[in-house]
Amino acid sequence: MLSFTPVKPNWFKDWFNSPYYHQLYFQRDHTEAAQFINRLLDFLQPAAHARMLDAACGRGRHSLQLAGKGYDVTGTDLAAESIDAASRHELKNLHFFRHDMRDPFRVNYFDYVFNFFTSFGYFNTEREHDNAISSFAQSLRPGGILVMDYLNVQFAESQLVHQQEIELGNVNYFITRWFDDSHFYKKIEVHDPTQQEPLIFGEKVAKFTLEHFKEMFARHQLEIGQVFGDYHFNQYDLQNSPRLIMVAKKL
Repeated sequence: MLSFTPVKPNWFKDWFNSPYYHQLYFQRDHTEAAQFINRLLDFLQPAAHARMLDAACGRGRHSLQLAGKGYDVTGTDLAAESIDAASRHELKNLHFFRHDMRDPFRVNYFDYVFNFFTSFGYFNTEREHDNAISSFAQSLRPGGILVMDYLNVQFAESQLVHQQEIELGNVNYFITRWFDDSHFYKKIEVHDPTQQEPLIFGEKVAKFTLEHFKEMFARHQLEIGQVFGDYHFNQYDLQNSPRLIMVAKKL
């Protein structure tokens, strides 16, 4: 099995604040976000001016699309660099805050809470993940909707690319991926000619399944109503769906 020095407990703080993270994932553009948001809104049919929380919003590409539809949108993220970048695009109905999803935020306030693109599963303990689900539930008003977009474990295992090299400008990325019974891992080795030596980053994401989420949600009065398997909102299939997109209601 492939391995390397264990991923640091709070790896996401360094990696998501790094300019290399944003360069490596540059393909996550606003066109892609707009297409997904349009399909999501077609399904949800939110009321005009609904209050929406984009939890772990990154630089706000989904938040911007939602605000452009006239909704009252708040984006939060732990990465200071991402929030600084997102805040440059604030509007009267769009605001950004640096916030840790494990802590409560605006209790009983939002009609919708969104957590997109596997922005979960990063923490060290079950308690921390449970705290994050609790904070999502607390942020929702009764009857509010949580949409969580996560990887599909079975599909990710079967499609995993173990070794990859990517050249972006003068920077080369050497990526190694593997998994064990509980997590997916990624080592990103960055070779930048402006740096004296390679930079090493890591990722570690929990292998949460639909059953895991059902249990976590139920503890916080969240009931899953619909499950989709991709960004076109096709039916979820355990083996073949690339995503696990859950729509849950606060009871």
